[in-house]
Amino acid sequence: MHKGLTPWLPRVAACSTLPTAAEPVASAPSYTQALQDWRQPEELSAWAGQRFRYDPARALQFSAMQRSVSTPPTIAEPAAFFDAPVGVCLDLSRFAVETLRRVGPQLQARYLMIEFEPVTLNGHVLRLHWIASFRRDGQIYFLADSERPGHIAGPYATAQAFIDDYAVYRGRPVVRFLELDSLQRQPRTLAAVR
Repeated sequence: MHKGLTPWLPRVAACSTLPTAAEPVASAPSYTQALQDWRQPEELSAWAGQRFRYDPARALQFSAMQRSVSTPPTIAEPAAFFDAPVGVCLDLSRFAVETLRRVGPQLQARYLMIEFEPVTLNGHVLRLHWIASFRRDGQIYFLADSERPGHIAGPYATAQAFIDDYAVYRGRPVVRFLELDSLQRQPRTLAAVR
């Protein structure tokens, strides 16, 4: 979840990608217009790659330590996020899932919650990361990653195959992951544990 950690984490490019257009994304003047114009995940991903900016201070507000002493901030509504695309993985993944569900329900957009082995930064324990997924032709693709917002990883046969590659890419062991339909907190007993 914390982009500021990445400069000192080793990275290996281990994910395949869908081809992306080299030309700039047509700029929709509003979220309402984007919902009318966009039909494919590639359009949303290209928009995110050009516009999303990571907010490290906001990431610390979602840390385990901060959650234990106060209520975490709200996750941006998609329309508000479109107008001000600055945030963290939760904001970007919510934008992607909710937008894809509206423009392409056949894509079966979902959340992927990844729990890494925890790291501590300035007294804040960081472990969770959220991205979005969609299905096409029986395969799974992953996007809306705050680490690489304009990237689509896939195709993968399973989320586990993606997680194996992603742990290498991030240089951090994954403790568990969950494929979810909602951002609502899930009981730990339902976890897909590696």
